[in-house]
Amino acid sequence: DSGLRFHYVAAGERGKPLMLLLHGFPEFWYSWRHQLREFKSEYRVVALDLRGYGETDAPSHKENYKLDCLITDIKDILESLGYNKCVLVGHDWGGMIAWLVAICYPEMVTKLIVVNFPHPSVFTEYILRHPSQLIKSGYYFFFQMPWFPEFMFTVNDFKVLKSLFTSQATGIGRKGCRLTAEDIEAYLYVFSQPGALTGPINHYRNIFSCLPLQHHEVIMPTLLLWGERDAFMEVEMAEITRIYVKNHFRLTILSEASHWLQQDQPDIVNKLIWTFLKEETTRKR
Repeated sequence: DSGLRFHYVAAGERGKPLMLLLHGFPEFWYSWRHQLREFKSEYRVVALDLRGYGETDAPSHKENYKLDCLITDIKDILESLGYNKCVLVGHDWGGMIAWLVAICYPEMVTKLIVVNFPHPSVFTEYILRHPSQLIKSGYYFFFQMPWFPEFMFTVNDFKVLKSLFTSQATGIGRKGCRLTAEDIEAYLYVFSQPGALTGPINHYRNIFSCLPLQHHEVIMPTLLLWGERDAFMEVEMAEITRIYVKNHFRLTILSEASHWLQQDQPDIVNKLIWTFLKEETTRKR
């Protein structure tokens, strides 16, 4: 309905149940490469470039990136792919969108899987009470500035972008699957295109107009996976999320893993997702 064209990468046969993958920042469909390969045997796996990212259209006004637009995008994409429901998987900012789709359109989500992002209400309440999380989320405030954040990412041949994935502080740790030179090159290629950072950062420029939420409850079985060494999200928020899930809730915290969990520990993540998908989760809490 938005008139935008969305780019996605798909694996698995059409007609199989849909698994829809929503990436975080600063990522694109490629962050799900391990999952595309893994789940195609039983699912039609679709990894999206979110609005403003990669080869998906990027409207120029920041108003076009409000959360309600991003939620409607997922509903529209589901329908245009010929489905009325899916297993919905989101990481980081894509996790935020996944939670909100599950809350607003529960009939469209059979199972919800979120990686390193708490329920949005937990996030907003926790951040107000814990200055340490406020500091870790400082980039949300930095991104409110016009043009300067985009410029900062490009300085010194995109040093900030590279270090997010590779530095000791924020990157994938020693025990993880480090990104290869080719992986880094793929990210640099996408984000070095003219204007390629404005859409992604615009997602954050509307966040304060949309929170807190009116509705909170999640009613489908939910899996929350969390890398404990996340430099941006405090692990305490993961356990509190349980309050808002009115169905089977499974939380797994991986002690040696970073924020980039599905790239950091793909084998373990894939195994945990398979276990969750095959569980009969009819019991209510």
